[in-house]
Amino acid sequence: MDQVREAAIKAKEASYRLATLTLEDRNLALDKISLTLAARSEDILAANSRDMEAARAGGLSQVLIKRLRYDRSKLEESLESIRSLQSQEEVVGKLISRTELDGGLILDKVSCPIGVIGVVFEAQPEALVQISCLCLRSGNAVLLKGGTEARETNEALADAIADALSSDDQLRDAVQLLSTREQFRELLKHDDLIDLIIPRGSNELVRSIKESTKIPVLGHAAGICHTYVDKEADIDMAVKVCHDAKVQYPAVCNAMETLLVHRSIAGDFLPHMAEDYAHAGVELRGDAGVREIIDVREASNEDWETEYNDLILSIKIVDSLREAIDHINRYSSHHTDAIITSDERAAQMFMDMVDSSSVMWNASTRFSDGYRYGLGAEVGISTNKTHARGPVGLEGLSIYKYRLFGAGHVVADYSGENARRFTHRKML
Repeated sequence: MDQVREAAIKAKEASYRLATLTLEDRNLALDKISLTLAARSEDILAANSRDMEAARAGGLSQVLIKRLRYDRSKLEESLESIRSLQSQEEVVGKLISRTELDGGLILDKVSCPIGVIGVVFEAQPEALVQISCLCLRSGNAVLLKGGTEARETNEALADAIADALSSDDQLRDAVQLLSTREQFRELLKHDDLIDLIIPRGSNELVRSIKESTKIPVLGHAAGICHTYVDKEADIDMAVKVCHDAKVQYPAVCNAMETLLVHRSIAGDFLPHMAEDYAHAGVELRGDAGVREIIDVREASNEDWETEYNDLILSIKIVDSLREAIDHINRYSSHHTDAIITSDERAAQMFMDMVDSSSVMWNASTRFSDGYRYGLGAEVGISTNKTHARGPVGLEGLSIYKYRLFGAGHVVADYSGENARRFTHRKML
């Protein structure tokens, strides 16, 4: 597809121009986007209404329809997210370290943009605005592919962003929307032009992308998040936190999917929790120990491996903190996991041993979010053990380069019998 390669070439050229822009320039670009989105609000909302109508007609679940909705309040949230990004600390051109290698030979380690980023995301229109603005603010060009359910909304948002940037030659082609999944698949072949791929979607999609490209992939395959209610948990607190973790927004990757409960507290806690979930319409599935206490359907091994993205929850009773940790490390997607307890030592052990990008003590897993973490917004959640982990904001969209300043220095002077010695003196 020549069209896709042409788009990638334009993005690469745009990335070089973006790298020269000042923070003021990039924040001004975000101002233009905010103004254009506000001016186009009626067109954007009308496009979303058409997507919503098509989704209902097509039998999309209510949970996913909620995710698809982009109404006036969502638009205002997008504008607030942009304002928050503008207030964030600069991540481009930061001096990370300075080392004197020898007199007059100075090595700087400096942050810089990654370059060109390809992002495929679920039918959640606000993600398009977040991702576009995060990439621009961090000096990166981006090629986007959104979910087909949000096609008209995505096109309206992308058109507004493109028009906002079109008058500036430095910014033109910095944000581009791909129309089809086939085009994004084609993009994966162009490892000479694309520097990073970020998938936000199903486990199958992420796995498929990782297997289909030589380009580095940053993201998470699933959001199988746990909450462990310890034997020393306050029951009222546990009910409140576990309600929020499951019910507040079940269709997102940081919603709890499995609840672990210590056997010694299960008899007191589970009836209260079950009553709360019944009022919220949550379907419960439990192991044998759970079913001795409350009336729920049987949980299978498959349930421990499932991201429901719905009002469904699997529950398991454990006999110890270590058993809870072992279960989480086996079945977790390494996204976000939490412990509810008044025992500080147990909490510390949990947070040390659970191998996830975010671990929490007496708090809902729903806090795992770029905006809530003070990052302004996020391009996604990374469970990778690479340069970025957890919610990926501006800092996660930057890398670094080395800059060496000399005065005619040559390596030959540091070799042989009379070789000069390096000082390697840390200056910063």
